[in-house]
Amino acid sequence: MHVALYEPEIPPNTGNIARLCAATFTSLHIVGVTGFRMDDRTLKRSGLDYWSEVDLHRHIDLNGLKTALPASRLVYFTTKVERQYTDWAYRPDDCLVFGPETRGLPENVLAENADHCLTIPMPNPKVRSLNLANSVAIVLYEALRQLKY
Repeated sequence: MHVALYEPEIPPNTGNIARLCAATFTSLHIVGVTGFRMDDRTLKRSGLDYWSEVDLHRHIDLNGLKTALPASRLVYFTTKVERQYTDWAYRPDDCLVFGPETRGLPENVLAENADHCLTIPMPNPKVRSLNLANSVAIVLYEALRQLKY
């Protein structure tokens, strides 16, 4: 299983996701330009002393991610679709792709991959989105549950 963060902006979110990936033997892929330096102290602190356990990969763009994971299905998460994350049959090599905290994945990426876009339902219409680290945890654990890990 893989988690990809496209242009993450908030260091503690990325650090928390790194710790989650370390705990679940999930590869973490950072795609594009981050809103912080990878040696940021808040990033390191939120990942605690587990960074040595993180299978971390960097990619210039989404094409680089696709090239690095030729056997993986990329699954994109957004608030802009109806199909729920629980309606997907996950496979061990799937890559769960999440966009930046303030703007989500680019519209053209979502349009080009509409059949691989999923959402986490939020019953309150006044709430625009969930925290990135929480979203990754929700989806990753559903995928692992389905795969009986």
